[in-house]
Amino acid sequence: MRAPALKAILLQLHSVAGLVLAAVLVLVAVTGAVMSFEDEIRGALDAGRVQLVSDAAPRMLPDALIAKRQAGGDPVASITMPRVATSAIEVRFARKPDHTRPAPLYLDPYTGDSLGHPAADAFFVTVRKLHRWLLLPGDGNGYGRIVTGVAALGLLTMLLTGLVLRWPHRPGSIKVWLKPHWQLRGRGLHRSLHAVIGTWVLLVYLIMTLTGLWWSFDWYKAAATWLLARSPVTTQRTHRPAVPAPPSAEVSLDRVWAAFVTERGDRFAAARLTLPSGRDSTVRVRAWLTDARDGVHDDFRIDGRTGQILSADLYVDKTIGEKLLARLLDIHRGSIFGWPGQLVFMLAAAAMPLFGVTGVLLYLSRRRHKRMQLAARGTAGQRRCRG
Repeated sequence: MRAPALKAILLQLHSVAGLVLAAVLVLVAVTGAVMSFEDEIRGALDAGRVQLVSDAAPRMLPDALIAKRQAGGDPVASITMPRVATSAIEVRFARKPDHTRPAPLYLDPYTGDSLGHPAADAFFVTVRKLHRWLLLPGDGNGYGRIVTGVAALGLLTMLLTGLVLRWPHRPGSIKVWLKPHWQLRGRGLHRSLHAVIGTWVLLVYLIMTLTGLWWSFDWYKAAATWLLARSPVTTQRTHRPAVPAPPSAEVSLDRVWAAFVTERGDRFAAARLTLPSGRDSTVRVRAWLTDARDGVHDDFRIDGRTGQILSADLYVDKTIGEKLLARLLDIHRGSIFGWPGQLVFMLAAAAMPLFGVTGVLLYLSRRRHKRMQLAARGTAGQRRCRG
């Protein structure tokens, strides 16, 4: 196939994908930009509530805290215990029968009294649902994540076809790749902005797309796990067989917390204890190793009846591929590169509306140009017939 014909096909594919998916991509990108510094915004807004004055009294233990909270009627799903005694404790609640979930709650670690809900929680929850599932029914189990996944695949297609379409005659010239032609007007300026800014953000969009597909398609997640991770049997440190618990023994988070602290000491920033569901007595404990609450964490499975540590999945034991999977969200939003990375990713996401606008303008100008060409050919044909 000749190069002009191939480029015509790629241009058609690029244009159709852009027109069909433009609205979804702009919505996903803008909401992603809003969430880029979510942790920092929340931390600043909540600083006055989550940082407490030291108290001579000991902190309440998880069971007492949960009992006090569940007296209000909402069952607790997890409790996050910070290592620092002057930081507030966070509880998250289970879903209600209507599939809604009450907002998380901060607790005073010495009295168990409520310190209020996280600031802007409802706002960011809505933005996150819009980003991942477009607020469509079913949330993560609905078809919204399939729509965003298809949009991500469409963006990947546009990135690759766009790179081929804009490949310059002098590919070694940095100026050609990165400098817009500001002296142009109309269609020429739109094309220059569309192509040059696309070059600036190409790598960022590739990273966003390839990581974002993890949350859209199970087959993609399975393939990435197969490629980058070892078998779960080899990634977890197994401990001694669990000590049989008395028939009357109940799940105790105090017992789990004591076992965890004995195992870890002070080598953690915060730990989330997730209550077991059904008849299972295994409590999952996620221990963050830094205050960032990022992918650098260890996971434990502890028997809530005996306090026996059943397994430990430690970050230090992970391979490079497994560490990449553990920090996929940090890669997706650029925080793995620190705040400069977050800023670059936020600006790149915020630039998506520009692609939508310039892309539509280019498409309309091409259609108008073709109509003018056809009209000119028709007029020329009529003149020849008359002649």
